[in-house]
Amino acid sequence: MRERQSARECRRAREFEAFVAGAAGRLLHTATLLTGEPPGAPAPVAEELLTVALSRTYAYWDRLRGEDPYDRTRQELAAEFTRTARRHRRPRGGLLDRLPPQERLVLVLRLYEGVAEEQTAALLGLPAERVHALCLRAIAEMRSIRRSTAPPAASPGAGAVAP
Repeated sequence: MRERQSARECRRAREFEAFVAGAAGRLLHTATLLTGEPPGAPAPVAEELLTVALSRTYAYWDRLRGEDPYDRTRQELAAEFTRTARRHRRPRGGLLDRLPPQERLVLVLRLYEGVAEEQTAALLGLPAERVHALCLRAIAEMRSIRRSTAPPAASPGAGAVAP
């Protein structure tokens, strides 16, 4: 009996390790976008967020039964981010850090993760129209940030040397 249980635990651990080895990079990038930490720098808040999501996925591993573990982990990541949203308001220098947490979450799920509007709404417990509005507002904000930080365009002929 113990041998079977031990073998099952080993198999479970190997399956989970294989999943993490394949998905951890993308999931960490998603967590980094959510927390607003700058890319390429250490991201301790994103790592903590991902660790919690992965631990919850591992605890649920035997009950997945055909469910995609990546989707499950993404759900856990979104849920944990929502629970701790007050900690993610402080600007950290990342691309999305100027957005409020809910807009950031919707933008990341919709555009980076490619989750359908209806699925995002169900995941967050919001009406689809609200998700749509949040996404549009976040996109508009990102465009305005991009315009305000873009260097002025050089005028045609500028820098040309007169004969």
